[in-house]
Amino acid sequence: MTVAGSAAGRVLVRSASPEATRALAGRMATVAQPGDRVALMGPLGAGKTEFAKGFALGLGVTEMIDSPSYTLMAEYSGRLPLFHLDLYRLREPREAIDGGLLDERERHGVTLIEWADRLDASIDPGRLEVHLTIGEGDDREIEVVAVVADQARFLEVAASAASRP
Repeated sequence: MTVAGSAAGRVLVRSASPEATRALAGRMATVAQPGDRVALMGPLGAGKTEFAKGFALGLGVTEMIDSPSYTLMAEYSGRLPLFHLDLYRLREPREAIDGGLLDERERHGVTLIEWADRLDASIDPGRLEVHLTIGEGDDREIEVVAVVADQARFLEVAASAASRP
């Protein structure tokens, strides 16, 4: 992985493989704290579920992580509880609230939301945004965007992980 550039509030990392994407996410999970919300955005096949798998491993989750497309939310035990949401099937943001996908239990763990762009940021303020873009072959660009100052810890880890061989 290499850092292509960084600026206040964001770091852009290039990943050459699904394994590298999982490794980056696993390192980021080491600084996760209760109440963190991570919004995963990108087209189909961009690596959102690979990122979720790596993040879960970084939290010490031992269960197999799959895309929860049909269940909408899966809950896992690790160093912190992990709430893994997939909003692909939602037609409108209100369905996430009406369906109980955003609730007070998530304050005690970390929430990863695939297809988070289907949930307006005003409904889910303060989330860390991870934008995944498909490159050639297995290459991915992963932009980590911190929207609040406390999330700088994720940017630091992403930047340092990218400088490792």
